[in-house]
Amino acid sequence: MISTAIRVARVGSAAELAAAALMVLGFPVLMVAALVPSIYAFAAAAAVTYLADHYLHRKGSYLINRLSKVRAGLSIRFLIRQLLLILLLARMDLSNGLVFYGAIACFIAFYGLQAPHGAVVTLIRNRRRMPVATRNVDLKSRIRIPDAPPRGLLDRSAEKMLHLDLAAVVGLLISAMTDNVIAGFVGIGITLALGSLYVLVLMPYVRGRKTPPDADTVLAAVDDWLAEYRPGTVLYFSGSKDSAYQVNMWLETMEQLESRPLILLRERVILQSLAPTSVPVICVPGGVHLMNMDLSTVRVALYAANVGKNIHLLRVPTMKHVFIGHGDSDKLASVNPFSKAYDEVWTAGRAGRDRYAIADVGVRDDDIVEVGRPQLAPIQSWQGVPDGRIPTVLYAPTWEGWDGDPGNTSLVLAGENIVKKLVKADPPVRVLYKPHPFTGTVSAEAGAAHRRVTALVEKAAASRATDARFTADTTDTAAQTAAKAELARIETRLTELAGTGDDKRDEAEASRDDVVDLKKHEEIARLRADWNDFYWQALPSYRHAVITGAEPRLYDCFNVSDAMVSDISSVVSDFIASGKPYAVTDSAGLGVEEFKRANTAVRAAVILSNSAKELGGLLDAVRDPSADPLAADRDELKHYLLGPDEPTSIEQFNDAVAALARKAETRNLGQEARIAAGDPEAAELAEALPGGKPRTTAGEAEGATAG
Repeated sequence: MISTAIRVARVGSAAELAAAALMVLGFPVLMVAALVPSIYAFAAAAAVTYLADHYLHRKGSYLINRLSKVRAGLSIRFLIRQLLLILLLARMDLSNGLVFYGAIACFIAFYGLQAPHGAVVTLIRNRRRMPVATRNVDLKSRIRIPDAPPRGLLDRSAEKMLHLDLAAVVGLLISAMTDNVIAGFVGIGITLALGSLYVLVLMPYVRGRKTPPDADTVLAAVDDWLAEYRPGTVLYFSGSKDSAYQVNMWLETMEQLESRPLILLRERVILQSLAPTSVPVICVPGGVHLMNMDLSTVRVALYAANVGKNIHLLRVPTMKHVFIGHGDSDKLASVNPFSKAYDEVWTAGRAGRDRYAIADVGVRDDDIVEVGRPQLAPIQSWQGVPDGRIPTVLYAPTWEGWDGDPGNTSLVLAGENIVKKLVKADPPVRVLYKPHPFTGTVSAEAGAAHRRVTALVEKAAASRATDARFTADTTDTAAQTAAKAELARIETRLTELAGTGDDKRDEAEASRDDVVDLKKHEEIARLRADWNDFYWQALPSYRHAVITGAEPRLYDCFNVSDAMVSDISSVVSDFIASGKPYAVTDSAGLGVEEFKRANTAVRAAVILSNSAKELGGLLDAVRDPSADPLAADRDELKHYLLGPDEPTSIEQFNDAVAALARKAETRNLGQEARIAAGDPEAAELAEALPGGKPRTTAGEAEGATAG
């Protein structure tokens, strides 16, 4: 019952639900107490509403945010409480006293302070919002960006300002109880003094040396940095917060580029969700600012998503434009007709090329380049199950999706059958269950299935923990204890390197200060790799486990597993890089032949029905690789989907970038030669197009500014 109420109210916990209920019920109680009248009941109800309101704001409750939509926002709630206090005073026959008129004057004046306070806070936030936000870009040496106001002044500022009425409310209640006006006027004075002081303290941050430079100064500093850094390849991305993973998956690849990389973002929310990286990052929300930015040294632009804002960079002819996407699958998004707007489309392997040929959406075969998938480099190839260890099977279902298609996830119809057969397998196997992080966010049925599967795995794990067949080896126990100690040490060090975890610098301060410390960045990467190793050492090799959260990563689970069961998603395409046996569930009941015809990635898989009766074939392949009937098919499919093993994917990627950069340079030199020869058409076109007129600096053709 409580869980249902939590879900309906969209609060995070039972405590939030209780606080919301107390706050909502507190106001009718206030009204009744004012009418009766009862000072003590009113004081108690007021205290409850103050505390509940504060708690919900501190938790950032969704319910609080939605109250304003039904005209019960923060200011209205405080105003109602103050009006009810006035009603209480009137019902106590104090309407002719000075304290009554003082209360009315106080609350009118207090609300008069809300306007300048809100205006000043808004002005400060707007002036500290940079036209261009950056990471790993040295702005500090180029322009002066002052510190933001103390966080306590701006963080939940409206709530803090309104809570200053507490002194007046307490003072007036004391006056009503004691029939002494002094307490009331003292409280009124404190409220008005603190409210005025709050506004005055913020005023210096509105103008003068405590405000950041104007947009032109910031943009000039960024252009100055670009001229010094001279980026050659840019990763361009635009999208919603939920799509941040699409750019995050390319960060390590960008760090390994041989040309000078730059990441160009269009939304602040993406910058806030960006994973740590050593690559310079520039976020340019304004299209005009982007088009006036000096990107004249960039020769290759990479696009991870097909979105409308791509046109702001696609219009620049001095660089070549490439669609690299954000995964390899048979989904329609992989063959979007918009892809023909780019100079080239890069795919992982031959499968991507064939998809475009079959789709016939206007992308020429000559414009497709196979570069592999650099992100899959951490996935290790299978060498068989080590002697003395039971096989590990990873169950990694995808989530239910938005459309309610029963074929999206195996969890609902097949999840329990799969896990039951795996935990009861003889000879035994270990089960790792790693659900998609979105599981249950749309479908309550999928959420319930996830909880049942989790319970099955945890129950089986608890049973094994007391089974002498698995726990007899004390050597393993000693190693696990040592690994746990190392995990604790690494986590302590990572916490130290991460700081307090309460970094709430504003955009201007972050742009000024966020320049990566390479030694620290490398140490964190090394520690995370060590953490992953010790995590698996600390987990008994026979122990079933439910793995949620960001760590261990999915690819780490791939590497400790000997086989996988999953659904149609990029997870399957990625797992194929390991060469290990895998099974995919046909939850929609298409049938084996149709399922394989429609989904390239399952052509070398064991196809499971919802009963999971075919799991024996997968387990047989793990236990006896020499008798695996699909081994050759998996190897062929791996190279078809992902390309050859040699040269490595990152080498292929770097070669493709270099080749395309040469094409861009050839084009720019040709344009320069035509202009130098007096070709009026070339000169006219160069003037008309952004970046179309190449410049020469120090004897080298640079290309024109994009503007």
